Amino acid sequence: MQTRIVIVGGGAGGLELACKLGRRLGAAQVTLVDQQLFHIWKPSLHEVAAGTLDIHQEGLSYEMLAHDNRFTFCFGAMTGLDASAKTLTVAPVKDENGEELVPERTLPFDQLVIAVGSTANHFNVPGAAEHTLSLNRPADAEHFRLRMLKLLTAAELRKSAGAEAQVRVVIIGGGATGVELAAELREASVVHSRYGFRRLDPHHDVQITLLEGAARILAPLPEKVSTAAAQLLRERHVSIETNCRVARITPEQVEDATGRVFPADIVVWAAGIKAPDFLGTLGLPTTRAGLVEVEPNLLVKGRSDIYALGDCAACPTADGGFVPPRAQAAHQQASYLVDALMRRARHQVANTRPYIYKDHGSLVSLGTQTSVGNLMGNLFRSSSWYVQGMFARLMYVSLHLMHHQAVLGTLRTGVLAVARYLVKRATPLVKLH
Repeated sequence: MQTRIVIVGGGAGGLELACKLGRRLGAAQVTLVDQQLFHIWKPSLHEVAAGTLDIHQEGLSYEMLAHDNRFTFCFGAMTGLDASAKTLTVAPVKDENGEELVPERTLPFDQLVIAVGSTANHFNVPGAAEHTLSLNRPADAEHFRLRMLKLLTAAELRKSAGAEAQVRVVIIGGGATGVELAAELREASVVHSRYGFRRLDPHHDVQITLLEGAARILAPLPEKVSTAAAQLLRERHVSIETNCRVARITPEQVEDATGRVFPADIVVWAAGIKAPDFLGTLGLPTTRAGLVEVEPNLLVKGRSDIYALGDCAACPTADGGFVPPRAQAAHQQASYLVDALMRRARHQVANTRPYIYKDHGSLVSLGTQTSVGNLMGNLFRSSSWYVQGMFARLMYVSLHLMHHQAVLGTLRTGVLAVARYLVKRATPLVKLH
């Protein structure tokens, strides 16, 4: 009897799992459910937002991936779960006018994997949900890019009329997302000044402010990485405010707990993540933060047929903490579950080995020419290696290529990398429309 495996969420971990299982088991046994039609590697969304990466060229169609990797793709959002009947509900798909294109569906499963990622956590800050943008999905990054172009156009027109004009961007959160977006926006603003926005001084007229509640940016990483990133950002005229606790956000400004005011035309929230709210309605055990509680083997507590991986899963570690919400963790968990689910599909004895997170370090992109980060000792036989510059940048790019290799194969990934290199030299460096 064939085992029906349903994977909900086509992010880094969920998509890699679907591709690897699909190639071995086929479309009749493996189904991927996602509410988007195409896949973007989430760590590159800051590039989409800045316009340095074209979402329409970078996006990988789930239907294409399903055909090539022999899994079934189901378009829609998961809205319900009947664990006893082993079925899940997928919401209807509607167009921009509200007309129903695909009706609500019910999918049966023998094994279910929940890999729905995370969303922004506004921590109940007044005005945050209403007046900020977050880079949760490709559509969010594209919305930010278009909004930024409108602001730049308006500033250029005011400059043409002889008036002062500035575009003020405030980024809340000095983690990897906030730092990478600040660097990418500065690089993009310089390029924009060459393409149609020639009256704008990219360093003076495009003001970028990064607010961080901790004593330094990139607080979870070694201090040397944090210091280098801060220095590089300041050299690029990015203002950094640490120990800044945001208290209120209005359409015109950000206010902190000490009364300081930061005028803003556009505000990005990158200060924290949480599990999607619908997970709390499924009847599964969750933490106070809404994460699905799982055992060390990634099975949801109390279940033998439902797994969770990635940002939405509270997976315990040996030291009593939880696996951090990183792409490398989702990749490792996907590889772990390939073995576990293949054993179940072949009716073999389950592997009792638990999943163990291996921290290979972190890399933070600071534009197209450089990155900074630390590489852990399990790669280099030392406690931690600090890396910066083009070497770090090449390693950062290689992570993206490794993800593509997992879902596209080696040959197509190589062709895609060459094609992207050629396209970038035949088109503007930023997307201008």
